[in-house]
Amino acid sequence: MYLGVLGRLPLAVARALLAALRGRLGALCWSLAPLSLPLPLPGWRRVSAPSPAAPAGPRRERERERERDDAFPTPTSVNYHFTRQCNYKCGFCFHTAKTSFVLPLEEAKRGLAMLKEAGMEKINFSGGEPFLQDRGEFVGKLVQFCKQELKLPSVSIVSNGSLIRERWFKKYGEYLDILAISCDSFDENVNVLIGRGQGKKNHVENLHKLRQWCREYAVAFKINSVINRFNVEEDMNEQIKALNPVRWKVFQCLLIEGENSGEDALREAEKFIISDEDFEQFLGRHKDISCLVPESNQKMRDSYLILDEYMRFLNCRNGRKEPSKSILDVGIEAAIKFSGFDEKMFLRRGGKYVWSKADMKLDW
Repeated sequence: MYLGVLGRLPLAVARALLAALRGRLGALCWSLAPLSLPLPLPGWRRVSAPSPAAPAGPRRERERERERDDAFPTPTSVNYHFTRQCNYKCGFCFHTAKTSFVLPLEEAKRGLAMLKEAGMEKINFSGGEPFLQDRGEFVGKLVQFCKQELKLPSVSIVSNGSLIRERWFKKYGEYLDILAISCDSFDENVNVLIGRGQGKKNHVENLHKLRQWCREYAVAFKINSVINRFNVEEDMNEQIKALNPVRWKVFQCLLIEGENSGEDALREAEKFIISDEDFEQFLGRHKDISCLVPESNQKMRDSYLILDEYMRFLNCRNGRKEPSKSILDVGIEAAIKFSGFDEKMFLRRGGKYVWSKADMKLDW
């Protein structure tokens, strides 16, 4: 109708009417802007109203801090305990064999790819004993996938070392950045007391053999030790210096309800517990070892991103492992907010370091 009327008017009058119509439509659009209409009016584009000036000074800084606190942590470094099964019976173990479940290989790879997409730079495979599953083939394929396909800067394994064979290094060693071997004592009798004894095999002798293979196959060698009632008086200076690991992680024995403490636990770790003062004395005795990385109970509890066998983040803030939903079901962002992860403590304890063997200056 309007087009018919405009067609019969002189050109100058028609142009004036069109200009007036544009002005009225413009005013109408601005008046409707607060209603957040889902679709724009045909032929028009919405112009955002200018945002208010950001508050200056301390107020803005407080807002920035709140924004940082509310942000989801980045899964920069993840510990994937893909199995709970183990051939040792360490009395203080806090990830015990409560299930025998292991994700199918392709599902595990899918979850790892999701983590890489979310910002993961380092993956650490642990257990249980990771070399139990398919005689080390399962963890080997995951290591190869993470380095070759995902191109992660760092891929590592924590193992008791008892089931690793040289053929594994020949097949998968090039894809592994760091191998950490758990060794709590250089006295074999103490290892037996702790639960690391395995018949006629000698845990310490095997440690030296693994050290040599790491040299031969260019894998960075690391040692993890849990300091407890049975080894707290030991002097390990000479042995650690001889093995020369890139890192010696020294943990204070930790109680986790439902794992190594409490009625539904598979271990009774109370007899292994030491005081903070005992732990500090042990650290003082070994202060000249440059690769020593101490981790007290306070540092450990909230500064690790732990995935269990179902790829659920485990929150240990309340002294027990409370799982999120699986990242495979709800995604990384929805799961990680229940992890209890303290990113600041992770950085404070030295969680970010030179962790790619390509960047390490090592004498293999």
